[in-house]
Amino acid sequence: MKKYRNKSPEEVIKLVTTEIIERAIKLSKKKKRSVFISKTSGGKGTDVLTLNPKTDEGRINLEKFFTPIRRHYTFSGLGSPEEPNAISWRILNLPFFRRILLVIQVGISFFLKGSPGKNKLYRWMGAHIGKGAEIMQMVWLDHFRPELIFIGENSLLGAYTHLTVHAYEGSGKFRYGIIEIGKNCTIGAGTGMGPIQIEDNSRTLPGTTLSPYFSIIKSGSVVGWDPPNVKEPRTEDDKN
Repeated sequence: MKKYRNKSPEEVIKLVTTEIIERAIKLSKKKKRSVFISKTSGGKGTDVLTLNPKTDEGRINLEKFFTPIRRHYTFSGLGSPEEPNAISWRILNLPFFRRILLVIQVGISFFLKGSPGKNKLYRWMGAHIGKGAEIMQMVWLDHFRPELIFIGENSLLGAYTHLTVHAYEGSGKFRYGIIEIGKNCTIGAGTGMGPIQIEDNSRTLPGTTLSPYFSIIKSGSVVGWDPPNVKEPRTEDDKN
């Protein structure tokens, strides 16, 4: 997606959030229900109707809301699926055509081995892939909003790694954020992560789950190593 290229993570999430707010305004009027956006995972948040970028007052309110820019946001008030006027979070996020296209693209990429061609496919989807990055087979890049994924130069993502930028929490509430992996990082096979910032030259060991939601991994860190809790049998010398 060209409009997301060559932009910082903060610029991209502002664009993405503005798009979702505009869709939320249309759907909330159509379904006659209130939709809210919050800067945190809790709390009621702000009614999207007050953030309409097509009105003077709405633009002012929207700029205030984005000051400062956060790396994650939460939408609520969509209603449970059985409510007659519920709003689907999938429809709120993206139009039908792009949702289908992304599912197909992610499905194809999942089985491709790491190659420059695979990186080009991810960039076409909207993800930000640095030069020399290697993304192995069976890696899952979230199709919710690939443009929220940033992978730095010369970083490696091991097989079966999962990058998930969103979480649906039920009852018409979902949140999303940025995944940013720095340069020269090694993400071990089977690592799972949500929105997070991993600084340069960091490493995760195989099978690591990165939490809590939106943490920061400092440059040069090794994550996931934990000494095994093994009690060795006492020898005769220890007893004496």
